[in-house]
Amino acid sequence: MESKLLLTEQLKTGLSILDLELDNAKVEQLVQYLQLLDKWNKAYNLSGIKEVQRMVPYHLLDSLAIVPHIQGNIILDVGTGAGLPGIPLAICFPQKRFLLLDSNGKKTRFLFQVKMELGLGNVEVFHNRLETFQCQEQIDIVLCRAYATLGKVVSQCGHLMKTGCRLLAMKGQYPEEEIAELPASFMFVKTSELNVPGVDGTRHLIEIVSASGR
Repeated sequence: MESKLLLTEQLKTGLSILDLELDNAKVEQLVQYLQLLDKWNKAYNLSGIKEVQRMVPYHLLDSLAIVPHIQGNIILDVGTGAGLPGIPLAICFPQKRFLLLDSNGKKTRFLFQVKMELGLGNVEVFHNRLETFQCQEQIDIVLCRAYATLGKVVSQCGHLMKTGCRLLAMKGQYPEEEIAELPASFMFVKTSELNVPGVDGTRHLIEIVSASGR
């Protein structure tokens, strides 16, 4: 396992480039999460990235790059996998609630462990499929990161997107064809280019609302 100090300094450097100010307690939690992911990844293959130092930019900083776009109180992270971007964002926003949804049991078991060890009282973990997941509360944001095409995402989560709910989809290349093929019941609002320190290639954040929810 990489030196905690080395990971901490690497993370702080990236946060400075992103112009994000986090207190030492949050930085500590982020590093602790990364070390847990590195440990579990060796046994359960939770991430395709095997080197923990590469996880800093490709997992932590990539997730934290969307901090300025997070509004509202209840955020649903669909297909969260190992908790990305949900866990890093939950650490940054302890006053907001994060619902982490995944259909993979080994990944949700890992997330329950993370929630317990990091004391994340604002995180709820759900082992469900998106298309059958129900939430009685108003969800403010649906997040997805490298989950599926935009058309597939909106077809699976449309029942959760009530008035005022936004879908924020994290993508690599700008998905021009996917946006053009969105069903008429959903509207493309805007795209934001994300510059993530240490990550090769482009990153884009796509915002979508249901036609009735705009």
